[in-house]
Amino acid sequence: MPGTKIEMAAAERTRFIRPEELDRAELECFGAILDSHPFSLGGRTVAMALAAKLLLVRTREGWTAPLKANAVQRAFERHRGERNIVLKARQMGFTTWAAARFFLKTITRPGTMTLEVAHTQEAAEEIFRIVHRFVDWLPEELRLGPLKASRSNVRRIVFPEMDSQYCVVSAADRNAGRGMTVQNLHCSELARWPGDPCETLAGLRAAMAPGAELILESTPDGMGGCFHEQWQKAGETGMVRHFFPWWMERRYRAKAADPATLTEEESKLIKRADLDLEQIGFRRRIRGDFRGLARQEFAEDEQSCFLASGDSVFELAAIEARLLTAPPPTLLRFNGQLEIWLPPVAGKQYLVSVDPAGGGSEGDYSAAQVLDLETALQCAEFAGHVGGLELARLITDLAREYNQAWLVVERNNHGSGVLALAESVCKYPRIYRQSGQPGWLTTSISRPAVLSLLNAGLVENPECLQSRRLLGELRGFVRGTDGKSGARPGTHDDRVMAMAIGLAARAEILTGYRDQGSGTRMPAR
Repeated sequence: MPGTKIEMAAAERTRFIRPEELDRAELECFGAILDSHPFSLGGRTVAMALAAKLLLVRTREGWTAPLKANAVQRAFERHRGERNIVLKARQMGFTTWAAARFFLKTITRPGTMTLEVAHTQEAAEEIFRIVHRFVDWLPEELRLGPLKASRSNVRRIVFPEMDSQYCVVSAADRNAGRGMTVQNLHCSELARWPGDPCETLAGLRAAMAPGAELILESTPDGMGGCFHEQWQKAGETGMVRHFFPWWMERRYRAKAADPATLTEEESKLIKRADLDLEQIGFRRRIRGDFRGLARQEFAEDEQSCFLASGDSVFELAAIEARLLTAPPPTLLRFNGQLEIWLPPVAGKQYLVSVDPAGGGSEGDYSAAQVLDLETALQCAEFAGHVGGLELARLITDLAREYNQAWLVVERNNHGSGVLALAESVCKYPRIYRQSGQPGWLTTSISRPAVLSLLNAGLVENPECLQSRRLLGELRGFVRGTDGKSGARPGTHDDRVMAMAIGLAARAEILTGYRDQGSGTRMPAR
C-alpha cells in the first residue's frame, strides 16, 4: 500500500484517470507508486491499471486494443523482484509486458534510461515497434506536452522534458550498453543470443545503476549455455525465478480430447496442472506438429524443457548428480580464471593438458586441466582468453608448480606455436610427444575416442571431476543432426576438450615409457 496520503490519493485516482488530463507532476506521482497494490484496484498494481488506461497494443487478430494484463503478466507482477529471470513457453505476451512495464517507468520517473536487448536485429525492431506504438497512441496532450519525444537514432526514443530514454538494441551489437547508466534492463531470449552471451551479459550488468531492475527472459534452448546457467544459479545469486508453462495462455486450446483415449501421462498432467480436455487436445496437436521440440517450445516443467534441444553426448544423469556434490575451489587465481581444488603434493606425479586458442577477447578460451596422474583426479582448471607466449608461460609455470608435470598440448592450429614457445623460450623439458612430435594431435578418428573415454570416466568415477564449469560444458555438448558433436551455439567446449585430451594422454603415459634418445620420457605408441 502507498505510504502517504498523497500516494494513497494518487493510487485511488488511477481508477478514474483521464489520460489526456495528466501533467508532469501527476506522472511523477504515479512513478513513485507503480508497484503499489491499492485495495481499490482489486489486486492490480498501479502499473497494471496505468497500462490499461494509457497503452495500446496490436492484438493477434490485428486490432489495436488497451493493454490489459493476462495471467502471465499478472503473475509476474505479483512475484516480481529487483532482479528476475523468466523461463516461459512461446508467445505468452511477456516481452510486450516487459516493454510496457519499463515504458511506464521511463515516462513517469525523470532521468530513467531503459535498455532492451533482443537476440536478433529483427526481434529488436519488433520490440521497438511495440514501444513506438505506445508513444504514438498516447493522448495528444501528453505527446505534445511532458512526453514530447525526439529520436536520436532509429532505435532510441528520448523524452527531453523527463530527461529519460528508451533504447532497443541487438545482442550482436558489441557496443550495447556501453557508456550508459541503465535503470531498467530487459534481456530478451537470452538462450538464443549470438557470440558469447555470458560476456555480453556481464558487460550489460556493469552498466546497471544501483537499484536497477533486471529481467532475463527466454524460452529454453537445451541444456548448457548462459540462460540455463543463470536459471540454475538463481537461488545462489538472489534472482527471482518465474516459470510460465504453456497452459497459462488462455488461447492454447483445441478440440477436446476423448476421455477414453487419455494416457496415464495425460491423466497425471490433468490432475497436477488442473487442465481440461481442450488443453489436452492442444497438447496432442503441438506434440504432433513440433515432435521432439514440443517440450522446449511449449514448456511444462522447469527440467524437461531444457532437455529437449540437442542430443547430449554425455550422460546427463551423471552430470546432474555430480553438480549437486561438486565442491567449490579452495583457491582462485588470475581473477578467477584459474581454479584450484587440490594443491601439489610432494612425491606425486601430475599431468597438465591444454586446449589452446588464439588469445583474443572474442571466440574460444584457452583451457588447461591439472590431473593427478595416478588417480585422474582433477586438481585445477584454467580457462581464459590468452594465447601465444602468455599462454606458454602460464602452462609451463603451472606444470612446474605441480612437480614438473607432464605437459600435454593439443598441437592443432594455435597449439604448434604454443608448443614451440614452451620448448624454446620457457625451456620446459617434460613435454608429451606422439611419434616423436611434441603435443597431442586431435583427428577425426581420435576425437570420438577421447570423448568416449571422458564419458566413461564421468559415469564410473564422477568424483574425479571437480569443476562446475566443466560440468556445465559437458551438459551443453551435443550431437547435431549432421552427426558432428560439439558445444551448442553460443557456448564453449574448451574445458571439455582439455579434459578429454588429458585423460587420453594419461592412459597412454600409464601404459609404459620408453627412451627416445633425447632423454625425454614419453609414452610408447
